[in-house]
Amino acid sequence: MGLNNTPLSERIHIGIFGRRNAGKSSVINAMTGQNLAIVSDVAGTTTDPVQKAMELLPLGPVVMIDTPGLDDVGELGKMRVEKAYQVLQKTDIAIIVIDASIGETAEDAAILAEIQKRSIPYIIVKNKADLTQKQDGENEIFVSAKTGENISVLKERIAALAPKGEKERRIIGDLLEQNDFVVLVVPIDSAAPKGRLILPQQQTIRDILEAGANAIVVRDSELQETLVSLGKRPRLVITDSQIFGKVSKIVPEDIPLTSFSILMARYKGNLEQNVKGARTLEQLKNGDTVLISEGCTHHRQCEDIGTVKLPRWIQEYTGKELQFQFTSGGTFPADLSPYALIVHCGGCMLNEKEMQHRLSIAKEQNANDELRHLYRLHSWDSGKKPCAFGIIKNIKRKQTP
Repeated sequence: MGLNNTPLSERIHIGIFGRRNAGKSSVINAMTGQNLAIVSDVAGTTTDPVQKAMELLPLGPVVMIDTPGLDDVGELGKMRVEKAYQVLQKTDIAIIVIDASIGETAEDAAILAEIQKRSIPYIIVKNKADLTQKQDGENEIFVSAKTGENISVLKERIAALAPKGEKERRIIGDLLEQNDFVVLVVPIDSAAPKGRLILPQQQTIRDILEAGANAIVVRDSELQETLVSLGKRPRLVITDSQIFGKVSKIVPEDIPLTSFSILMARYKGNLEQNVKGARTLEQLKNGDTVLISEGCTHHRQCEDIGTVKLPRWIQEYTGKELQFQFTSGGTFPADLSPYALIVHCGGCMLNEKEMQHRLSIAKEQNANDELRHLYRLHSWDSGKKPCAFGIIKNIKRKQTP
């Protein structure tokens, strides 16, 4: 994803579901006017979910997700169907493609029931309309990917399903006033990507500018001098989580301090639930298993935050002998019962739908097991304590037990 493109996590995710050879890939190609998806008469050509970022007018930037056929067979086919259902976790708008010459099947009805259960906006697309009589019904439309019939109408119908009237989510802009100064502390070390800022830093800077405020980006080594030379008290200091402890000692107590990860937790997750997760550290016991989950995949370095630093900090803080397991990317366990605590990244590479799904299953499973505390924790300081400075509506710095 280039610097000039909308991040995948900020795009509306459109999942396309249906049986093999119903024409899912053909419908995608017809809507985009490009051969984005491989099309074949051989059933089961799409064997894994395939996603493609694009512009779909009149909706705008989207991610189209082509899924395997819901009627796939055999052990491998069963796994493919499970993968298709997993796509629902991040689907904002669902499209069910049905072969109009065959009609609705049990597989179509099953995926529709699951979509309705999750309250996902959807439309049923009856493809191959050129081969049968047609009459549109509620939440459905007849199209022909082959002839292009009703494809333009379909795109209009999809755009109409996009969320409307909801309060716009902001990373930080709603807590700022025009001409405020915000200092962002960005360490440049061996783990920092060469030649660029990471996505949460980019997004935070953009949101500050949209609020009419001023973003001042410094390294931690220049922070103290910057605060002195500013000539104006900053409204807020935002730091990378790994150096929270160091920055906290430099920033005066009367200046609010938070981290990029906490902002992302507020942006896509549930900050109150995250704070409860932090308290769970006090209850960990020897032998407990902690799951550390990251939403992206990246090259691991010797001092990797997820697999090296976090386990070390947790062990130091709790004084307990703990077990750690790790997941990354789109992988997240359905059964969370083995874990006493879940530590999750800020989720900059995941859309809000998937982050909320992960939070919800953690909360649901916690409700069924009083001995477990399955919450998400985002940020830590550089040594002994969890990064316990939350940012709340009145933008005060406070320590969380």
